[in-house]
Formats: sequence, C-alpha cells, structure tokens
Amino acid sequence: MSGSVAERERSAAPGGTDLLTVGVEEEFLLADPHTGAAVPAVDLVMDQVPAELRGQVEREFQTSQIEIGSPPGLDLSSIRHSLSMLRTELADAAERAGVRLLAIGTGPVDGPVPPVVDKPRFDRMIERFRLLVPGPGNNGMHVHVGIPDPGTGVQVLNQVRPWLPILHAVTANSPFSRGEDTGYASWRSVEWERWPSVAPTPFLESHEHYERLIRQLIASGVMLDEGMLYWYARLSAKYPTVEIRIGDVCPSVDDAVLVAALVRALVATALTDVAAGRPAVNTDHHLLVAAHWRAAHDGLEGEGVDLTDGELRPAWELLDRLVDRLRPELERHGDLDRVTDLLAGLRRHGSGAARQRSVFARTGRLVDVVADVARQTRG
Repeated sequence: MSGSVAERERSAAPGGTDLLTVGVEEEFLLADPHTGAAVPAVDLVMDQVPAELRGQVEREFQTSQIEIGSPPGLDLSSIRHSLSMLRTELADAAERAGVRLLAIGTGPVDGPVPPVVDKPRFDRMIERFRLLVPGPGNNGMHVHVGIPDPGTGVQVLNQVRPWLPILHAVTANSPFSRGEDTGYASWRSVEWERWPSVAPTPFLESHEHYERLIRQLIASGVMLDEGMLYWYARLSAKYPTVEIRIGDVCPSVDDAVLVAALVRALVATALTDVAAGRPAVNTDHHLLVAAHWRAAHDGLEGEGVDLTDGELRPAWELLDRLVDRLRPELERHGDLDRVTDLLAGLRRHGSGAARQRSVFARTGRLVDVVADVARQTRG
C-alpha cells in the first residue's frame, strides 16, 4: 500500500458523511508452465516488472511467491482498475521470465519446496521455527480498511470476529496439494496454522490489552516481532487500518473486488455499532476455531457454523445473512449494485475451490487446473 495512506484513510463524502478507504494486498504463486509445479523464480520475475510498478510489487516469504498491493481508494472501480492492471503486468512479467502467475492458495502439483527469500528476518524465522514453513507457497489476500484511531480499531476487531468465518469460506481457493485433492476447500489454511501465532483474533479489552498481548507473545518466543501477529484480523503495524487477513488469494479480480467491498462494509458496520454503543458479541474462542475449520473444510459449497447458536447452516445462507447485515453500508458506499452482481456471478461459478475441482473432474489433469487458474488470474 502507498506511503500516503495515513492522509487518505478517511475522506469526507458529499454531505459530510465519512466513507472508508480500502486497499488490497494479494500474494501469488510462480509455477512452471509445463508441469504446474512451484518454481523459485521471484528474482527473475522482479527483473521483468516495469520500473514504474516496482513500488507496488514485492517479494514474499518463499522464492516461489510474489505480492502486489493496490493503493487505497474510496471507489471500487479504482480498486478494480489497480488490481487488473497489476495482475496483467505481473502475469506478463512472469511469462517473460518463463513462468506462470497463479492466484491460488497453495501449489496443487507435487514438487520440491522452494527456498525462502534471502532476508535476515526470514533467516531468523527459519532458525527459530525450522520445519514450519508451509508447502510450495502459501498465498493469501489481505484487505486494509481505514479507521480513525487504534482504540476504535480494537473495538472494530471485536465486532467483526464472528463474521470472519463466512468470509473465510468465500475465499477458499486451494483444494489440491502435492498432486491430490486434500478434502479441504482451503488447504492453505491448514498449512498456515502450523505457525504458532496464527489464530482467530481474541476478544480484546482495550488497545493497551492488544499491545500487552503483542509484548507477551514476542517474549514467549512464538513471534519474532509484531509483523508475525498472524491473527485473522489485526491492526496494521504500518498503516492506520484494520487488516483482515483470513482468505486465500482470490482467483479473479471480480472475486477480490467482492471480498474488498464486503470487508469494507463489515468494518463500516462495526464502526456504526461502536458509535452507537452496541456491545460486540464475545463469541466463544473454541466455537470460533470450529467455525474457521469448517469454513476451510467445506468452503462456500458446504455448511458453516452459525455462531448465533452453534448449529450448521448452508454456507450460502450465512453469506446472505451477512450481506443483509451489511446492506446499509454497501449502499452508503455506493457498492450495493456491484456487490449484488458479483454475488450472482459467484453463485453461478462457485468458489475458487469449486472451480478447480470442476476442471479436474472434467479432465483429470492438474496441469489443466493450473492453466485455468492462470487464465482467471490474468482476467
């Protein structure tokens, strides 16, 4: 995200109504165009990225990964334009380097695990955590939404935590790993949870409580620094934002724009509840863990945990309920019509995991799955 985020996180709309900025970070896999296996090609691809875009393209943890970040904006159209442009340019750069760019949660094809990028911090992580490194690239999507101050941000974290499992299901995009169907819609989530600081966000008493937990977790050894706070929602260490980081990277720009719109409306709804003095529901931690596991397992095509009563419901029913809750803020931000259209497309085509399985059911070849993901990535 750009260095001018601080000045742009909240902007007055006509009539004095505050609208929230949103920005998106996406991580991608670099794959062999013939076998689909992950390849350690990030340096080759970075060399091919146009100079004017290099501030928005970064190396990630493994040499088979690369990341983009859209500038924050108020208008979904600008977010869509940025993501489309960055994906297209990066896909072109990858092809010039002899590889494919894949918007996929983790590598579906078996092969050697690429090494970690040579950085002192990453070296310390490997020294501390050893074999916790996930498979051939673990690729997520992070959505940043502007907040007025950290104290309010902590209250927002409490408000949004019961709704994150259904967004987890929406983004499921990694059913295959090491050459076979894992039985999960988001295998990335399972691999990611090897790290000891990955967890649903706890219910927080205050910003001081949040900061105290960070200090204690670092002292315990499960984190090297605040950047390793891998809660599903957190305050950004760099920007005045809430960062929602639960999802697999989305297969297409349309999917990413939908998730960005839902996340912004969720944060905006939380801010409204905070301002009105409505207390957040302190959902039981273990039930929340169960809801996230179910989301990773079933994705959008199965069932999810209804956190109001602990019962199972069709995931689409829970998503429809979330959209109903967010409708006033979707409308206020001018996103309702776009979200309605994108949801209709998602209902037709299915989640990323469902699309991958559909291709494999037709052809029985993971290389065809990889080719279809590459097509969606470019858009």
